[in-house]
Amino acid sequence: MRVLRRGDAGPDVAEIRSILAGMDLLPPVTGTDDYGTFDVAVEHAVRAFQQRRGLITDGVVGPATFQALKGASYHLGSRPLSYLISSPVHGDDVFTLQERLTELGFDAGRPDGYFGPQTERALKTFQRDMRLTPDGVCGPATIRELHRLSSPRARGGRPVFLREQEQVRQAGPRLRGKRIVIDPGHGGDDLGVVAGGLREADIAWDLARRLEGRMKATGMEALISRGPNHSPTELERAKFANDAGADLFLSLHSDGNRSPRAQGIASFHFGTGNGTTSTVGELLAGFIQREVAARTGMLDCRTHYKTWEIFTRTRCPAVRVEIGYLTNPDDARKLADPAFRDIVAEGILIAVKRLYLLGEGDQPTGTFTFADVLAHELAKAE
Repeated sequence: MRVLRRGDAGPDVAEIRSILAGMDLLPPVTGTDDYGTFDVAVEHAVRAFQQRRGLITDGVVGPATFQALKGASYHLGSRPLSYLISSPVHGDDVFTLQERLTELGFDAGRPDGYFGPQTERALKTFQRDMRLTPDGVCGPATIRELHRLSSPRARGGRPVFLREQEQVRQAGPRLRGKRIVIDPGHGGDDLGVVAGGLREADIAWDLARRLEGRMKATGMEALISRGPNHSPTELERAKFANDAGADLFLSLHSDGNRSPRAQGIASFHFGTGNGTTSTVGELLAGFIQREVAARTGMLDCRTHYKTWEIFTRTRCPAVRVEIGYLTNPDDARKLADPAFRDIVAEGILIAVKRLYLLGEGDQPTGTFTFADVLAHELAKAE
């Protein structure tokens, strides 16, 4: 689809306006409205929708926003749902189905709005237990049973994320054997933010290699999602992590802004804003945020939930870190220094260690060192 922004017009814009009006983000249509024009009111409504859905709030309807808008137009029961290998069904109705199944004790996986094989398995098990035809198709008979059994208690698919936490606890405090996918943003012809002679793709690649070396020194299995001249899509990066059976996924980026005053570090994790969030992802994002900010003196721009595809399609807990603004002179000067990038890599490693320590033998933020990590790993091995 073409990217739509203020000033555009046509049937695609009319469809977007109709969806936004159905969500009460735009007033109802009147006969005098120019319904096919992307005006200021539409831009404001798009921004409100993006903020509500954990998308980049730019008022522009690109592929991710359009997919979310289309998905928001479906409610559970408005269409039959089934697993399609070639083109997974996506929408709010799938998200609701996943939450309902999870609340009833059927493991549909992370509620992400995509009807995948795990959702199909959970649905078939539910149908079998309800003495329905276990065909994996969510049609009228299945909807009736879901509505009959649904309870207002335990909303939000929290059992999925309790399982995430339990997996971390059972994995133990040692880093040895943990499989981490490090995802340097952009790559190849996609350079990311370019400013002051620095390129985001190069910074991310260098950080990934420094982090990889430190992780391997602790006995971790560190895998990098791309080569120096390759730029996979977010779906390809997620598939790489899923195929590898990763325990964690770390995506490394830097940012840019029209204002040179924008600066600092921010971390992101999966969350929808309605109580559904990756508890392990949120915990790790917080550890990374605090460790790197404390060690580097960068402005702490806090952690945020998002529904980016890199989060919804990655089965393990995932975090994306935006390390500085290349358009800010102070951040750019720091990121250009290899010694500074060593500090960032160490901070991220310490954050991962803190996640698995779960408070055992922990130390104040910014004080735990790489040498401490190696000593702890050695002590646990004896």
